[in-house]
Amino acid sequence: MNAPFPKDAVQTALSQRQDARLAAEELADQLLHPELGFVLFFCSAEYDLEQLSAELERCFGGIELAGCTTAGEITSCGYDQGSITAIGFDRNFFAVDVALIESLERFSLTDAQELVAGLIAGCRSQDVAPIKGHSFALTLLDGLSSQEELVLTTLNSALGSIPHFGGSAGDDVRLTNTHVYSAGRFHTRAALVILVSTPLDFEVFTTHHLQAQEEKLVVTAADPKTRTVLELNAMPAAEEYARVIGIAAQQQDHKVFALNPLAVRIGQEYYVRSIQRVNPDLSLTFYCAVENGIVLTAMRPGPMLEDLQRHFERIEAEIGPPLITIGCDCFLRRLETEHCGTAERMSAFLRQHRVIGFNTYGEQYDGMHINQTFTGVVIGRSARGG
Repeated sequence: MNAPFPKDAVQTALSQRQDARLAAEELADQLLHPELGFVLFFCSAEYDLEQLSAELERCFGGIELAGCTTAGEITSCGYDQGSITAIGFDRNFFAVDVALIESLERFSLTDAQELVAGLIAGCRSQDVAPIKGHSFALTLLDGLSSQEELVLTTLNSALGSIPHFGGSAGDDVRLTNTHVYSAGRFHTRAALVILVSTPLDFEVFTTHHLQAQEEKLVVTAADPKTRTVLELNAMPAAEEYARVIGIAAQQQDHKVFALNPLAVRIGQEYYVRSIQRVNPDLSLTFYCAVENGIVLTAMRPGPMLEDLQRHFERIEAEIGPPLITIGCDCFLRRLETEHCGTAERMSAFLRQHRVIGFNTYGEQYDGMHINQTFTGVVIGRSARGG
């Protein structure tokens, strides 16, 4: 194994100050150094975002920043809420370039190819590592745009062999406005694509702990544009879902959705389609794409922490202890840990494996939009082969 890189090739920061000026200053105190090249941050939507934009630009003057609002933060202390957490990347070990997509509905393959070509040129010009085999892409999308599938499928075609992961921005489970941050301000109905090239070893991965049950529900009426299912098995969707999981229709809430998800089977794998809300007409709105004719399988949670532990053990056996892990963890998973009394154990695990990230309204992995997963990248401390 090659000699390890300096442990301060990345630095992390956390501010729990509610005042935007004080929070930005606290992050800068923890991150600023002469070789700082890029800052990635995740913040509560409770901040005055216009003021936070101005203060971040003032405090980091000239350093590029990118980030998004959250449904909860993953910090150096584990799970948090109402805070801002950040990662500072040393320019000697990470080449980073950022592109903003503002017209999600009109994002074409030509747009994606031009965007990726620009990102590659930007990272290559920084001369930190070769692009091929040494790069990954991170996407941050407006979590209420309903455009994730279109953007991700198109972008994945342009990225080719570059692995890709990401998360949909949140707004502390208010489901009203989510934001991504680039070029000095917060944007809605937009997406960021962040290309990172590094000589360090890394692995992009996704996992979930959910187990398939026998019950099947066929979508017999849906409005794909709004991700709303009107009927399941030719019955009002909320009534049929409630019958299958054994509760009354009026008892449905985020906790119920977290513990009783539905999934679509593709090949041998199950991909969760999480429910966002019950509507007055007893239809169900989802976080992911749904359409007429798809078959949904009822799922039940398995041991979440043990599943995550297995994945980290495998990855760390290959690349060693993490320098940093950027994690996109569905907010429904966090609700599950709170309901089951395992949130503190999960926080301890996240601290141990140096996870910084956020609770999402959906996750992204190699062109797919998925729910109720932990998706991210583990970056090791030694040089990547090849």
